[in-house]
Amino acid sequence: MINPAGLDPDLLRAFAFIAEEGSFTRAAERIGRTQSAVSMQVQRLEAVLGQKVLVRGKGGAIQLTPHGRYLLERSRELLALNDEIWSAFRAPQIHGTVRLGTPDDYALQYLPHILRRFADSHPAVQVDVTCAPSTDVVERLKAGELDLTVCSEGHEPRRWPVMELWRGPLRWITSERYAAHRLDPVPLAVADSGCVWRRVALRSLERAGRSYRVAYTSTSQAGTHAPVMAGLAVTISPPAWMPEGLRALAPGEFLPDLPDTGILLLKGKDPRQPVTDVLAAHIAETFRSDPRLLER
Repeated sequence: MINPAGLDPDLLRAFAFIAEEGSFTRAAERIGRTQSAVSMQVQRLEAVLGQKVLVRGKGGAIQLTPHGRYLLERSRELLALNDEIWSAFRAPQIHGTVRLGTPDDYALQYLPHILRRFADSHPAVQVDVTCAPSTDVVERLKAGELDLTVCSEGHEPRRWPVMELWRGPLRWITSERYAAHRLDPVPLAVADSGCVWRRVALRSLERAGRSYRVAYTSTSQAGTHAPVMAGLAVTISPPAWMPEGLRALAPGEFLPDLPDTGILLLKGKDPRQPVTDVLAAHIAETFRSDPRLLER
C-alpha cells in the first residue's frame, strides 16, 4: 500500500490566506514573504495534489476552483488542529480555575465544542460555567464574581472593553406549518423586559406601525421556540439557531426588517490570570478559525 504524500501546513496556510484575501499580495503580507514566494507555494501545493485550486478571473481576481473550495474548508480544520497541537506543546503548562458566564443559548450552541477543545489542550485548567441571561452574567462580571462573560450585544457596560466574537442578522422566526406572523396583533414569544432582542423586536414593530402583544416570555431561546413551533407566536433569533419545524421570514415578509446583532466577550476588571487570558484567546480563536461554528 502506497502512503499518500504529506500536506505541508505552510502550503495550506498560504492557500487559505490567498482565498480569504482574494490577493497574492495581501496574503504575502500576512505570511511575511514575497508575492513570488507565495505563488511558488501554491504551485507546490497544486503539484502535490495534482489539481488546480486557484485561478485568476477577469481583472486578475482570484477564484477558487471546485477542488479549491473543497480544500479551503478542510485546510481550515487541519490548520486549526495543527495550531492547537503546536500551542499545547509550546505553551507553558497553566493551572487554575477560570469562571465563565454565558446565556443558556450560547452555552448550548457553542460551549460543548469550545470547552472540549480547551480541555484537550489545557487539561490543568478548570472552567466553572455559570448559565444565566446576558443581563445577569454581565452584572456578575461587574461584581467580580466572573472572570469572563459571553453576552449579546447591547448588554455590555458603557466604556467596558469588549471583543466581538460573531456578527450576523436577526430574523423573525415562525412555524413552517402555521402562520402566526400573519395575525393582527402579532403574538410574540420573547424574553423578559431586560432582553436587548426583545427591545429590538418591539421597537421595530412600533416604528412600522404594527400592533403586537407579548404572548409568551422565557429566559431562554429554547423557551421562546416552543410556542412558535406550535404556531402560537413568532420570535426573533439568528436564523442558524432554528430547530427543525421553524423557518426565518425573508426580509420584508409581513414583518419589518431587523438589525444585525453581535456576540461579545467581556473580561472582568480583576480576572484570574493567566488562565483568563488563555481561555479568552481560545474562545476568540475558535470563533475565528471554525466557520462552521457560526453556521450552527
